[in-house]
Amino acid sequence: MRYELLFPHQLRDVIDRNVPVVLPLGVLEYHGEHLVNGVDTLVVVRALEILEKEQDLVILPPFYYGASSYAVEGPERNGSVHIEPQVLNPFAKALFDNLLRIGFRNIHVFVHHQSENFTAGMPTDLSFKLAARQSTFGFLERERGEGWWGRADSSDYYESHSQGDNPFNWIRIHPFMSEKIQQSHPIDHAGKLETALMMALCPEGSDMGYFTTDKWYTQTAKEATLDYGNTVKSAILESLRGILFANESSK
Repeated sequence: MRYELLFPHQLRDVIDRNVPVVLPLGVLEYHGEHLVNGVDTLVVVRALEILEKEQDLVILPPFYYGASSYAVEGPERNGSVHIEPQVLNPFAKALFDNLLRIGFRNIHVFVHHQSENFTAGMPTDLSFKLAARQSTFGFLERERGEGWWGRADSSDYYESHSQGDNPFNWIRIHPFMSEKIQQSHPIDHAGKLETALMMALCPEGSDMGYFTTDKWYTQTAKEATLDYGNTVKSAILESLRGILFANESSK
């Protein structure tokens, strides 16, 4: 289900059923001559499009305007778009504020860009991680008042967490490729992994006819195959199912 195509009665239904609401988060960044600039966002969008055919899932309009940086190439005639983190954070907080007020409590953000450093964090995911905490704290204080955690009626706070009732899980930020998948299939930039993944998920965004040998980081793209891309795609989809549909599978 696409958020922008939901009628009000459908929106209320997904809120009542706590259906996962997912934001594909990415960047526009130069990925060599053989790949399009939307790689990091497109792979997330296409994977979610597969999953929405399997179980109920609300996909928010993708956000392409993360902090790409110009570490790979400058933007001139290459197309990278870099938005500074200090701009991203207030946008993300405003977005999460709205989603919580609407009534969503099962919000997920998936990011592929620079997610090999996900534990330490990079500018795009850190901006959204901080915003998620800011929005949750702000929402709880507005709804429950100052001192909400210290009152007697919050004495079961930790017990509630152990039972799965954790307000700080209302918004969760995930790497598109889990740490386990990355161990078997290391992330690269426009090399074998990303090229093969585009072949499998977004074939119109990959054209080896334009491949050039002048960039060190694209050299392994020559080894990319559709079979390898499908192997990685399958692993990613299984990981995403475990995150988004875990409660469904346990019923």
